[in-house]
Amino acid sequence: MALSRLATSSPSANLLKPLSSAFSLRRPISSDATPITVETSVPFTSHQCEAPSRSVETNPKELLTFFRDMALMRRMEIAADSLYKAKLIRGFCHLYDGQEAVAIGMEAAITKRDCIITAYRDHCLFVGRGGTLLEVFAELMGRQAGCSRGKGGSMHFYKKDSNFYGGHGIVGAQVPLGCGLAFAQKYSKDETVTFALYGDGAANQGQLFEALNISALWDLPAILVCENNHYGMGTAEWRAAKSPAYYKRGDYVPGLKVDGMDVLAVKQACKFAKEHALKNGPIILEMDTYRYHGHSMSDPGSTYRTRDEISGVRQERDPIERIRKLILSHDLATEKELKDIEKEMRKEVDDAIAQAKESPMPEPSELFTNVYVKGYGAESFGADRKELRATLP
Repeated sequence: MALSRLATSSPSANLLKPLSSAFSLRRPISSDATPITVETSVPFTSHQCEAPSRSVETNPKELLTFFRDMALMRRMEIAADSLYKAKLIRGFCHLYDGQEAVAIGMEAAITKRDCIITAYRDHCLFVGRGGTLLEVFAELMGRQAGCSRGKGGSMHFYKKDSNFYGGHGIVGAQVPLGCGLAFAQKYSKDETVTFALYGDGAANQGQLFEALNISALWDLPAILVCENNHYGMGTAEWRAAKSPAYYKRGDYVPGLKVDGMDVLAVKQACKFAKEHALKNGPIILEMDTYRYHGHSMSDPGSTYRTRDEISGVRQERDPIERIRKLILSHDLATEKELKDIEKEMRKEVDDAIAQAKESPMPEPSELFTNVYVKGYGAESFGADRKELRATLP
């Protein structure tokens, strides 16, 4: 079936809207909700629990939404690469291209009342939570219109109104915070869960096991998600972990290994994990995924792995290409229509970048905001502690 077309509205207005809202004004996604049952690429592997079914129910609208969302995220990260090389983005910058299925599949299984907290590879998770492209690029370039007002940069995206709690630069430190969010959810009895994401490089952190232990003792609705892209910085998982079966690392805590390049498998696993956590407490999900870029923009990503390895994953497991093939095989759109969607996403990104460049840098006075509680008259002294420099509001 062909995709219907509507007149285009103001591009700049779209940049201020969340993912799905901006899309609907461009080319409406098919509203066909006819169920389609798809089998996951590989079976789930479970530890201390029954694995969910490989048969996942979806529909044309969801599949086309998945394609658009992942295409937008891919283009956004590629554009960030170019901006970094042009020195418009400074400091650290960790890109997510290749791992988009984790962010999209997870969102498809939960609500915005559920919490997500992650490490520093956070751009796409922020967009999945409803963040706008303008907020992304303005924050990356240190501008006032950024989601953290230009003061957080790439590693510190934040969106409290959608329960997205960052964006953390200290390896593994977000996991105890995520378990704290789960404690608050259980205390409030609001039937929601927290997804605490970390990489295989953080999986050996002691604080992770301490947080998991207390979560299991108190049956907290915490879901620990190991995004295993197989390299902690430039170190292969087998060189850093005696047991790289991260879904089994919880020992007494159930776990599930998931094909993190299959968006429908991620959706099914996250739905299963949420139901489990609300009834029984914590569970670990290991997402078998892959990043195409290096660890960060300072890492070429080709000194510890071969280019053939990277291209092989692109050809065999790319999450966007998998959904493209599924859409075409069910005749939900033509190849040209999917190409047109990708062109629209490119324009959305280009327009957002242009608008972000117009946003001013933060005022110098912003150095002193969001540091101390207002109204307590905090004083700023010189290095010798004798000369009073300023009394902060």
